[in-house]
Amino acid sequence: MTESIEKRRIEIEDSERLFTLFGPQNSHLNLIEEELDVSINSRGTQMDVQGTPEAISQVEELFEQLLTLDDKGIKVKKSDIVSAIRMAKQGKLSQFVRMYEEEITRDKDGKAIRVKNVGQRDYVESIKKNDIVFGIGPAGTGKTFIAVAKAVEAMRKGDVKRIIITRPAVEAGENLGFLPGDLKEKVDPYLRPLYDALYTIFGTEHTNRLIERETIEVAPLAYMRGRTLDDAFIILDEAQNTTVQQMKMFLTRLGFNSKMVINGDITQVDLPRRTTSGLIHAERVLTGVKGIGHIKFEAEDVIRHPLVAKVIRAYDNETDREDYGNDNLR
Repeated sequence: MTESIEKRRIEIEDSERLFTLFGPQNSHLNLIEEELDVSINSRGTQMDVQGTPEAISQVEELFEQLLTLDDKGIKVKKSDIVSAIRMAKQGKLSQFVRMYEEEITRDKDGKAIRVKNVGQRDYVESIKKNDIVFGIGPAGTGKTFIAVAKAVEAMRKGDVKRIIITRPAVEAGENLGFLPGDLKEKVDPYLRPLYDALYTIFGTEHTNRLIERETIEVAPLAYMRGRTLDDAFIILDEAQNTTVQQMKMFLTRLGFNSKMVINGDITQVDLPRRTTSGLIHAERVLTGVKGIGHIKFEAEDVIRHPLVAKVIRAYDNETDREDYGNDNLR
C-alpha cells in the first residue's frame, strides 16, 4: 500500500536564517528535496513541505538540528547537510548536534575538526579507549583523516612524541618498477592521502619541518621491520593489502605509551589471488581481545558526494562477482 502524500507548513522565525537551511543557490535545499523525496516551497518565513508524513517529519527535525548547530556558531556546510540527511534516514538525527560538541583538534587555519557521523564518533571513542583500533570500511568514510587528526591531537597534548604513518607497498593494478628512486620514493605517491591529511592540519611547511626532524615519519610498511615503536601514534593505512605475516610483524612493533590505528577496505584487496589479507585475518583472530577495538564503517558513513554511497551500495549488491578479487576474502 502506497503511503499517503500530505503537505505541512513550517515556520522559521527569522527569514535570514533560511540561508543556513537552503545554502548558496539553494544547494542544501535541492539536496534535501532529492534525498528525502520531498518538495519544499518557501515564502517569507514560511515553508510548505510536501511528501510522506515520515519524510516531512524528517525534514522538520533536520531543520531543527541545523538551526541548533547555527545557534552554536558552527557554520553549516554541505557536508553537514549530507551527514544530517543520512542520520535522518537511519533514525539517528537526535545525535546530530551532539557530534559537534567536541572537537578533535584544529587545522592550520584554526578551524575545528569534528566527527561527521556516528561511525566516526564511535571510531574516535574506540581510539580513546584502546591501544590498537581497526577501522574497516569503504573509502570516503574519513578513516584516514580522523586517525591523523587523533594522532596530531595526541602529539599536541604531549601524549606521544612522534607520529608514524605507513602503508604496504602493493601495486594496485600499476607497476611501480618503472618509477625512479628507492622504495620510499616509489611509494610516496601512494602515500599522498596521508600527506594531504597532514598538510590540511599542520600546513605544508610545518609538516615538512616535522618530517625533516623525524617527529613525523611517513614510510612504506617494510621500513617498520625490526623496530619497537615507543611513545608513538602509529597509523597503518590500506591494511587490506598486508599479508598475514606483515600484519603480525606490524602489530608486534607496538611499544610502551603508543597507539596503533589500522585502516582498510576489505572489498579492495590488491594482493595476488588466493593470498589471505592480513587485515581480514587479524579482524577474525583478534576479535574479543581486550585493548583492541574494531569499528565497521558502512556506505552510509561515506562523507563524499552523496552519489559515492550509492555507487558503493550498487557494487555491494552486484550478484555477478566473477573477478573482483574475492578469492582474497575467503
